[in-house]
Amino acid sequence: MESYPLHEMLRGWFVGAFTPSVFRTQDVEVAVQHFKAGDYEVKHLHKIATEITVIVSGAVRINGTRYLAGSIIKLLPGESTDFEALERTLLLQ
Repeated sequence: MESYPLHEMLRGWFVGAFTPSVFRTQDVEVAVQHFKAGDYEVKHLHKIATEITVIVSGAVRINGTRYLAGSIIKLLPGESTDFEALERTLLLQ
């Protein structure tokens, strides 16, 4: 058995092509991420990966739509997205 501290992972990403990583792979990326109200990411495009985001707690705006805790958002390759945390938020991606 191995154990890893989440706070040592790159922005919460613990599976993927990151260093450090619990499981290093090019095939999938997984993260637990905390955001403060007002945190945002500018519009960007994922060319290859399907992105699945679970709002564990809080509220966000993605592409102009508000999502609350319990929402699961799926973005397909080629879709662009932006992101804003409307309140303190916890995501699983």
